[in-house]
Amino acid sequence: MSCYRITYAGEGEKVYRQMEPRFRAQFDAAMQTTLAKDPYGHGSAPADPGREPDRRSATIAGPPAFVVTAVKIIHG
Repeated sequence: MSCYRITYAGEGEKVYRQMEPRFRAQFDAAMQTTLAKDPYGHGSAPADPGREPDRRSATIAGPPAFVVTAVKIIHG
């Protein structure tokens, strides 16, 4: 079970929906076993070193690079 929920917005969602179904299933599986469990591991690196450590860049399930932004909301 993953610790983090993965959602896509904007251009990322558009590209995600255009993926061939078999590749999307492989991509989803890779995301759940890597970044969903540990967004700071698995070869991810700051997208803008020295500025925003939570804005990460990683290559998952193939050559395209996706920028992952993690936001933690604390309520109360």
